[in-house]
Amino acid sequence: MTPLEKIQSMKMPFAELKGVIFTEASKDRVIAKMVVRPDLCTLHHTVHGGAVMAFADSVGAAATVVNLPEDAKGTTTLESKTNFIGGAKEGTIVIATATPVHRGRRTQVWQTRLETEDGRLVAVVTQTQLVL
Repeated sequence: MTPLEKIQSMKMPFAELKGVIFTEASKDRVIAKMVVRPDLCTLHHTVHGGAVMAFADSVGAAATVVNLPEDAKGTTTLESKTNFIGGAKEGTIVIATATPVHRGRRTQVWQTRLETEDGRLVAVVTQTQLVL
């Protein structure tokens, strides 16, 4: 099973609720996209910060799962930090790209860049995942 097939076979109800679609996966990078729907927006039809954070969390967690040791039982987020750079309007596709900062036995740290399809930076999220 490829890393992308592994992610796509996982049951991630909250990611599904947000409309997250994983498009690429390897041990060194996971990419997903999400359409900014009206129910993911705040004022002025702009993506809500919580939706951005939750999107990044799903992608970073999936990247961790692809990199879990054989004997691991799963992962959970220990810490997450988001730098909001710009907005994304309703109807925009946001692309999240997670890359590793650290992959240890007990923790992994991932940085996820969220950009619009035309390359405008929306946010940068750094999260620490505990290996269970």
